Amino acid sequence: QVQLVESGGGLVQPGGSLRLSCAASGDTMTIYTMGWYRQAPGKQRELVAAQTSGGSTSYANSVKGRFAISRDNRKRTVYLQMNSLNSEDTAVYYCNADIWSRSDGRTNNYWGQGTQITVSS
Repeated sequence: QVQLVESGGGLVQPGGSLRLSCAASGDTMTIYTMGWYRQAPGKQRELVAAQTSGGSTSYANSVKGRFAISRDNRKRTVYLQMNSLNSEDTAVYYCNADIWSRSDGRTNNYWGQGTQITVSS
């Protein structure tokens, strides 16, 4: 059973920084694209950043230059470094990944449980 477990959310002041982590656990697996989405109250879930297994990255325009995605394939972990946070970054952040697992022999899309980030003074 594949699971994505996130950590690192919380309350931060405007201009501050946070780092999110998301680790995949379970059976033998191959992880393809990993990414972060967020959903603010009353808004649709949106892509924040993603990174392919080959290392290519993409970012939402609203976070370019402030956020950085990275991954450690040996640890099956993806990170999101968030700098210069502002109130518009307040949302629940979700980890997402495309993972092939030996247990069912196919690639599925998985979501983490979500972690709240609140930017406020």
